[in-house]
Amino acid sequence: MTLDVMIVGGGMVGLSLACALGNSPLQVGLVESSSQTKTPPVAGFDVRVSALTLASEAMLKNIGAWEHIAHERLGVFREMQVWDAGSSGSVHFDGAQLGQPHLGYIAENCMLQVALERRIAALSNVHWYRPAAVEEITVKQAHAELRLDSTRLRARLVVAADGARSRVREGLGIPVHGKDYQQHAVVAVVQSERPHAETAWQKFLATGPLAVLPLPGNFSAIVWSTTPELAVELKELDEVQFCQHLDEALESRFGGFSLVGARGVFPLRRQHAQHYTEPRVALIGDAAHTVHPLAGQGANLGFLDAIALAEVLRDALVRKRDPGSLAVLRRYERWRKGHNHLVQRSMDGFHWLFVGGGKGRQLVRGLGLSMTDRVPLVKQEIMRFAAGMQGDLPLLTRPDAKLWATR
Repeated sequence: MTLDVMIVGGGMVGLSLACALGNSPLQVGLVESSSQTKTPPVAGFDVRVSALTLASEAMLKNIGAWEHIAHERLGVFREMQVWDAGSSGSVHFDGAQLGQPHLGYIAENCMLQVALERRIAALSNVHWYRPAAVEEITVKQAHAELRLDSTRLRARLVVAADGARSRVREGLGIPVHGKDYQQHAVVAVVQSERPHAETAWQKFLATGPLAVLPLPGNFSAIVWSTTPELAVELKELDEVQFCQHLDEALESRFGGFSLVGARGVFPLRRQHAQHYTEPRVALIGDAAHTVHPLAGQGANLGFLDAIALAEVLRDALVRKRDPGSLAVLRRYERWRKGHNHLVQRSMDGFHWLFVGGGKGRQLVRGLGLSMTDRVPLVKQEIMRFAAGMQGDLPLLTRPDAKLWATR
């Protein structure tokens, strides 16, 4: 069988690309190694969550996935409060300053996955290959050949959306440049005695940032980035001790916590592929880049990759150009690589400034936060950038935008 686009990896980013190519003339394949999607727990919340920007919200609406989201499980944040443990600096962001009712949402990854798959079920031009794994890719002049176990397929374009340890990227020998942050993220869901006030809270500790991300009710997702040694200690503490440590770190602002479900620990590393494209191949999402989670941009960058690539493929079809040619794909790389690199370097800068350091660095960050809080125009620019409201953005980040005529 010959397909136009074969997406390897059925995570949120790969599924977003498939949805963005829905209703198009392209025949799209999706390869996913797992046989079943993880569903949200009946009681409580999953610990793996993503912060959705306004741009990602618009994208999910435009590709038809938003209506399938369980909105009672979405946490909205209208404000954000950031402060530093080593100085008196703090900054407060409010969506009202942008004329927006909110700054974004906190969503369980598995819930987004389910919503995207439900949308795909209605798309006649998207075909699942699941469970299956790509055993071999051979790139030829007019197409790529893929071997999935005993199945052989051809595709004009192969898109690697198979994560930070992308087998497609590694199999093709595309180099990556990386940096180990020497930090692990401890993730958990907690219930607080006091309300989170639909606010995303972040405190910069000496060992790394601690984020409290609002979920419905008094529930919050915790992302505690710290040293590998302390991460192990925090995971091994009993529930009462963990909640006590969390309460102390947050200066008892929430009146105490109770733990909901299990904790997870994940190593943090930045990496960036040397190039995103080759003839017949494109990388998107974590297969192309990973970033420190301190600003919650990881999933949003991947979503932007997906819809930018979809727009490039749309334009190629309009101009009757080969969607898998390097000349077409390089437009996608030029569009996305610079922006992703800028965000990565910005996160590296924040990480250097706010994690550890002597009194001089503490003074700089304290003054920086306080000055930012006092200059409305600066705050607005930061919020607009973080919310995905400025820059060379794909069409699907705009309200009610469509790439293809609906059938």
